[in-house]
Amino acid sequence: MAHTVVAGIDGSQESRAAAEWAAREARLRGVPLKLVHVWEPVPEPMAQAPLLGTETSQHWSERIPRETAEELRARHPGVEIAEEQLTGHPADVLADAAKGAVVLVLGSRGMSGIGGFLVGSVGLAVIAHTEVPVVLVRALEERAADRSGPVVLGLDIASPDASVIAFAFEEAARRGTSVHAVNAWSLPSSYAYGLAAGVDLYAEVARERTATLTEMLGEWERKFPDAEVKGESRFGPAAEHIVEASHQASLVVVGRRVRRSPLGAHIGSVTHAVLHHAAAPVAVVAHD
Repeated sequence: MAHTVVAGIDGSQESRAAAEWAAREARLRGVPLKLVHVWEPVPEPMAQAPLLGTETSQHWSERIPRETAEELRARHPGVEIAEEQLTGHPADVLADAAKGAVVLVLGSRGMSGIGGFLVGSVGLAVIAHTEVPVVLVRALEERAADRSGPVVLGLDIASPDASVIAFAFEEAARRGTSVHAVNAWSLPSSYAYGLAAGVDLYAEVARERTATLTEMLGEWERKFPDAEVKGESRFGPAAEHIVEASHQASLVVVGRRVRRSPLGAHIGSVTHAVLHHAAAPVAVVAHD
């Protein structure tokens, strides 16, 4: 599992798109792909109904991973593909099945024909409870899986994490594309005092942020000398600027801080907004 791409599938159009994206990712990484389908046994009253019995339901569900694997093998003959059907609650089973994988890929329904995702409870729960990078793929993305736009990186320069940045640069290198790092900022509460004193805090903060971003990206450009890197530091909500950049992206990369507390796992407001509104596949990378 340490060198495997895992895709969660359920037979829907969006899960087929996720499987296709996962196969391409496995090919780029030179690793096997594992398709995981989670079968939830029907409740006992339904199991007694004609054509809805446990055996009938399981028989049809077993076709999903088998037929998906056959289709992918035909389109990606160089990728080693395995399939597995597991039983239980999808979010728990998928999070467990992904342990040790290089990435977990899930499908997400597009919203009303416009850019963005409708991320269901299963997807959100998996993202919140696994430390493996998770990629959400829309149904329409199957048709645009080869687009060569930049990898957009949502970057918090106040608390950057190397694993999130590295994931973005490595994905860009595999695709032969550039990295577009987006940083957003807001004015400090002292802005009102600056106005009174005649100090242009907006320009001052903008210069400081741009300089910090340039310096930070410079370190990664030295690690990835072939990478074309664009840094953008903008005033305003981070999610809004990342979503705007996603319309030209082949992939969006954002981070999720791992919170091990009795209050449970959280995704974070910026990542949550990007997940729901980005116009490209979104990779959520967990970090400490």
